[in-house]
Amino acid sequence: MPPSSKSRTDNPLLVGEGERLALGVAARLSRYLQVLIQARKMGRETISSQELSEYTHINPTQIRRDLSGFGKFGKRGVGYRIDYLIDEIRKIMRTAGQHNIALFGAGKLGQAIAGSDVFADHGFTIVSLFDVDPEMIGKQVGQLTVRDFAELGDAVEEEAIVVGVLAVPSAAAQEVADGLVEAGVTVIFNYTEQLLQVPPEVTVHTSSPAVDLLYALYFYLS
Repeated sequence: MPPSSKSRTDNPLLVGEGERLALGVAARLSRYLQVLIQARKMGRETISSQELSEYTHINPTQIRRDLSGFGKFGKRGVGYRIDYLIDEIRKIMRTAGQHNIALFGAGKLGQAIAGSDVFADHGFTIVSLFDVDPEMIGKQVGQLTVRDFAELGDAVEEEAIVVGVLAVPSAAAQEVADGLVEAGVTVIFNYTEQLLQVPPEVTVHTSSPAVDLLYALYFYLS
């Protein structure tokens, strides 16, 4: 099922700045990818737009429109081949390949993240784990040896780190973010409640279970 020859420059799902995805499209593709990866882990080989709709609560017509804008990925009566569609969505979102992560904080949360496949499922590899506690530095957490935060600059260059994940106390978050910015990392995933001040070229995504719960509860009560 080869992709279509439709010109990307004429694709309404893309916006300017080097043909970036429209924000809503990127958000939906991310949801499709999450379902596809989970379905593959469950042993599934194909999936229909109706099934994707049931898991994402996105209209199946919208799903087909999103995907057909980039190629002919599905087959009537069969659906989408999951492995193929995962690869194609990653190409569309420019996240194909391996992306290296530095994780900060070797406490309970950091250890849980290091031992989880939540990032690995999407092509992200935690290559370094940092802490400032002398009692933690040098300890083994899974396959990683806890490193001194002072080694951050060298690690970013040596291991081609592109994302920093913060699992530290809120009071330490800004210092870690400053270190990442200084080292040239422009994507930060923040598990703390701290509001981070970073330059405009740096992207910060804050993950808060409480905020996600409030968002879900709003629609339940509405």
